[in-house]
Amino acid sequence: MSIQPQLGNTPPPAYDAPQPPAGVRAAIRRRPLTWFFLLAFVLSWVAWTPYILSRNGQGVLDFTYPGGAGGSQLLGVLPGAYLGPILSAFLVTAVADGRAGLRAWTGRMTKWRVGWRWWVSIIVSVPLVLVLTLYALGGESPVMPSAAVLAAFLPGLVLQMITTGVAEEPGWRDFAMPRLQDRFGPVRGTLVLGPLWGAWHLPLYLSDWGGQDVVWWTPVEFVVTTTAFSFVMTWIFNHTRQALLLAMLLHTSVNNYFSVVFTDMFPSLDARYATHAFLVSSVAVATVLLVVTRGRLGCPPVPDTGAKRHATG
Repeated sequence: MSIQPQLGNTPPPAYDAPQPPAGVRAAIRRRPLTWFFLLAFVLSWVAWTPYILSRNGQGVLDFTYPGGAGGSQLLGVLPGAYLGPILSAFLVTAVADGRAGLRAWTGRMTKWRVGWRWWVSIIVSVPLVLVLTLYALGGESPVMPSAAVLAAFLPGLVLQMITTGVAEEPGWRDFAMPRLQDRFGPVRGTLVLGPLWGAWHLPLYLSDWGGQDVVWWTPVEFVVTTTAFSFVMTWIFNHTRQALLLAMLLHTSVNNYFSVVFTDMFPSLDARYATHAFLVSSVAVATVLLVVTRGRLGCPPVPDTGAKRHATG
């Protein structure tokens, strides 16, 4: 490339460095994680406000969501869930990473060719671990579920996948975890995500979502549980090469067991045993995974060159 000589005393033209875009877009691009969590919390909590203030919650508003417990979950909880993590992840990814980022984000959501053994292992192992934990805690032998319950198990799992799974995991695991892991590593990244994931649910304890026997330590136990369970989720997500569907299956398998099977298998156990069993089993499995993987949780080591590993799916 040749440089043209300047005539006379005319100074060379100044170089205009590209300036970052101003306003909200620039802020999102600088701090995508902060904006994701902020939007996820605000959008969901605002959408849940009528549900919490209704007679399903604090009784400030004089109406009740129809359909009993199931109806209030679908009409009161689910809209806020869809407006939170998944919508926030989409918006922030579109602004911060553009089309390439959206392709990577949706690519992790649609990655399902990870081997049939993973699918079977999760579907079988989650109920098995929970049954053994409930037996150990409650001392009650499990009862064989009825044919109707067994027939409802897989349809219930599919429903959980397209409601809870789709609403939450494209945000928590697909958007946030790769970024947190790149920045902090798998253990510290999980220690950031787990409590935030649990805290996102906290307003729901002011409604019938949280059950009838909520005391001060109930939401604390839940946040500790989501933190421990997040280590298991991180290991599954990493070990399946960031196949989000497997992480969704793990999450929803727990929900599905307690929603469909628990009361049939342990008819005499108090509902609080479900939360205790989830906590104990999550802590136990997370501890094993942390020891066995030496804290890597399936995450490939960062190259010695110091180059930042990008989670592209």
